[in-house]
Amino acid sequence: MSVNLRDTTRWQARRTAATHPMALASLVLACIGAVTGAAAAASPSSNTPPAGSSNAVAAPDATKAPASPGGTKAPASPGATKAPASPGGTKAPATTPPPVLTGFPDSAGVWANSPAGAPDQTNPFFHALGSNARTCATCHDPKDAWTVTPGNLQKRFAATGGSDPVFLSVDGTNCPTLATTTAAQQQTASSLLLGKGLIRVALAAPANADFTVSAVSNPYGCSSTSTVSVYRRILPTTNLAFLSTVMWDGRETTPGQTLYNDLIHQASDAVATHAAGTHAAPAASIQAAVALELEQFTAQASDTNAGVLSAAGGNGGPAVLSTQAYSPGENSATPPQPAFTVFAAWENLAPAASASVAVLAQASIGRGEKIFNTRAINISGVGGLNDVAGPGGSVRAVVTGTCSTCHNASNAGSSSTGLIVNEGQAHVNLRTPDLPLFTLTHKADGKTWQVTDPGAALTTGKWADVGKFKVPTLRGLAARAPYFHNGSAASLDQVVNFYNTRFTLNLSAKEHADLVNFLGAL
Repeated sequence: MSVNLRDTTRWQARRTAATHPMALASLVLACIGAVTGAAAAASPSSNTPPAGSSNAVAAPDATKAPASPGGTKAPASPGATKAPASPGGTKAPATTPPPVLTGFPDSAGVWANSPAGAPDQTNPFFHALGSNARTCATCHDPKDAWTVTPGNLQKRFAATGGSDPVFLSVDGTNCPTLATTTAAQQQTASSLLLGKGLIRVALAAPANADFTVSAVSNPYGCSSTSTVSVYRRILPTTNLAFLSTVMWDGRETTPGQTLYNDLIHQASDAVATHAAGTHAAPAASIQAAVALELEQFTAQASDTNAGVLSAAGGNGGPAVLSTQAYSPGENSATPPQPAFTVFAAWENLAPAASASVAVLAQASIGRGEKIFNTRAINISGVGGLNDVAGPGGSVRAVVTGTCSTCHNASNAGSSSTGLIVNEGQAHVNLRTPDLPLFTLTHKADGKTWQVTDPGAALTTGKWADVGKFKVPTLRGLAARAPYFHNGSAASLDQVVNFYNTRFTLNLSAKEHADLVNFLGAL
């Protein structure tokens, strides 16, 4: 259902926060709309949702949001620039954040994009560059937070009877040999995509790998030990300016190469594989699509309870994010500096129990940010951290850190150093019946390792990289469940549960809720 701000006030008058999960967030947006609506109405393009949208809602105009607590943006550190939008170019942070005029409901409130409005549909990102009907937007939908999520995939399936190009057998089914003649067969064949948003990726380990894939147990077929099928969440093509690693396993990252060139290579590979390209896509088309990707910034704009996240001292939303400076390698000392200051103004709020719902929610988000930044974690058994040399050249069995140890990019939460780690999400003990099981054998000593996804090892060929995956960016999280590379966490609550158990954080129920609320506000 489309909800326009000009109608929201009347609509909300008949509903309360207790009877509709979007009520409070929409009411906050309506109040802002009452002030800015006239100006927005004067411009026909100012409130245009992305093409094909059926669930866009108006979001706050955050053009005046400060880039940091206190109202001014700190100067970027020397050499800190956003990823260039074209070869050799440098994109300087905007002095005034671009407006955010449209948004979409999600589990925590409303997410939004900057720049606002419908992206340019003439860009090659929206054109079929291969031999099938797929475009970049088939799997990176602007109205699905630039990825695809199970709920919206199910709607696309219902609307097309399963004929939407995203479900093509090239990688949209669990195995290309599965029957897809009828809609029911297609639904069964694409169960991982429909249920967890997992696309199938066919990969082969390098010829010089120090291990072999000795056995594969795949419930759908696709049991080859030479070219294996793994199933992964589709990463969003937004907030790319904060990346140091491209793809879950880093296979599109080339040491010494710029992010821009890595993304050019990734886009070209996507045309060749996902879009079944029979020849190389035109260089100009690939460059234009990557330039569009690098312009996008996505974040939570409004929280159901806390209200507009760029108000009351908060610095949430995509407009502020679009001005965030970033430098590869930043904040990489041990221990790191707090990675997030988005809600610094809320971290020490101590409202009375009788305070408004919004203030209580803001205080919870602030406490969650403080937990993320400062809660000490004894990190052990993590490949990529505990099995590599740290400061001084020694391997550390235990690293005392925080959430910011891995998610260290300022106010983005990616890894500025391109960290790839094994936290255990692919461990055999966490396998669910819908995922395959791989048995790997180390050539040097015959040891075996069972995982549901070999991870970066299929790219590097190294036994030490089995089960390792990149540290993802954390902005816009609420819009893109499920989480982890294999969609094994259905909600942010389950994400926090995983880390609370994995690292014995001993979070109280209140702390758990605060951390979930903070992640949902990003």
